[in-house]
Order: sequence, then C-alpha cells, then structure tokens
Amino acid sequence: MSYSVGQVAGFAGVTVRTLHHYDEIGLLAPGGRSHAGHRRYSDADLDRLQQILFYRELGFPLDEVATLLDDPDADPRAHLRRQHELLSGRIEKLQKMAAAVEHAMEAHRMGINLTPEEKFEVFGDHDPEQYEEEVRERWGGTDAYRQSKERAASYTKEDWLRIQREGDELTRRFVALMEAGEPADSEAAMDVAEDHRRWMSRNHYDCDHEMHTCIGEMYVSDERFTQSIDRARPGLAAYERDAILANALRHTV
Repeated sequence: MSYSVGQVAGFAGVTVRTLHHYDEIGLLAPGGRSHAGHRRYSDADLDRLQQILFYRELGFPLDEVATLLDDPDADPRAHLRRQHELLSGRIEKLQKMAAAVEHAMEAHRMGINLTPEEKFEVFGDHDPEQYEEEVRERWGGTDAYRQSKERAASYTKEDWLRIQREGDELTRRFVALMEAGEPADSEAAMDVAEDHRRWMSRNHYDCDHEMHTCIGEMYVSDERFTQSIDRARPGLAAYERDAILANALRHTV
C-alpha cells in the first residue's frame, strides 16, 4: 500500500505543507513516487511520521527529532528525561501562575473609563464588563489584575481603538499563515506569537513567555475564548496556542 500526500495529511492531522517541509529537510522522505512524480508514502513512512509527531508533541525541535530517529547512537530515553525535567519544572510554576492570568482577556476591560456611546463605538454589541463580577471574585487580589485594571482605567477611546486595530492585525497575520499552510511552529508563526506577547505586555499587563503560555492554553481550555477566536477562522485558537507554545520553547530551551 502507498498513500498520497493528501491522504497522509488527513490521516495524521497535519498540513500538506508540513509534509512537504519534512521532505525538503530530509526528516520524512516518501518511499516512492507516482508515474507523475507525486509523493507516495508507505506504511513504514507512516510509522516514522507517527514517531516524528510524538516527539513534536513533546516539544522537541526538528533537528533533535532527526537525531533521535537517524542516529544509531542516540539515546531516546536520555532526550525524554531531559524534556521531562524541563516540563516538570515549568508545570509547577505555570500552575501557580494560572489563577493570575486566566483573566487576561476580560480583566483588562475592568475600569474602562468611557461613556456609553464611546463603549458602543469601541466594542459594538459586546459588553466589555460582562464578566466583571467573575473576574473580581477569582483574580481580584493578583498583581496582574491590578495592573490591567489601572491601565484600562487610564485609556481613552482612541487608545482602545488603537489596541483593537493592533489586535485585529495580529489576528489577520495568524489567519494568513494558517491559510498558507504554515506550521504553527514555523519561524513566521512564532514571530507573530512573539509580537502578540509584546502587544499584551504593552497594552494590558507584563506578560513573560510562561504567562503567555498560560494564556495560549486558556484559548483552547475555555470554550468562551475558543468560540470568540475561532470566529476569524475555525481552528485559529488551537493554532495560536501552538504558536505561542513553540515561541516560548524557542526563548526558554
């Protein structure tokens, strides 16, 4: 049996562009070609792809994945132990931070100093204070909440419009990458994720890479955020989360 690149992409839940990239860098070269020169993947190729995706899920860079699969002297257990230690340390810290950052997308709207007319002009039918009570009860004692509330209270209508324009531009950039088939862990996607983190820090509250990772996880763990983000394009919330995680690993590993 052999399979086309489109079939393999469907089996594995990856893009055709990703498979082309793996072929170009020698990580997963298809075992055959059709008479027309199209890629054809064997069962052995699918087994290798499964291993690649396993290591990618754990956050391994592509060059390390290639080493693990192709170097007969490589010790997969040693690589896994190192990755486990890194993840365990981050998990403990991220768990402590989670309560302080889950409010990110709502708490910054607390204390908005706008007239009702200005609020409608900026936010439309969306009520920026819809979750005010929930946010205050859950995160009112955190530094991030206080910083976000203070900044929000000082912003004018023009400030909010600027922040929204910048946020919309980031969304457009993510969507464009998705539509082009760019992997979430590509340099281009990670660069947009880094710009998103800086946008959060500049406009809402200090957001380092670990905090940004928590926010990205919230994009897919809280259906309210997922539904809101996915309005721009189905699957965008997960794509942004993956790009944010890849960018954080790029800056911390």
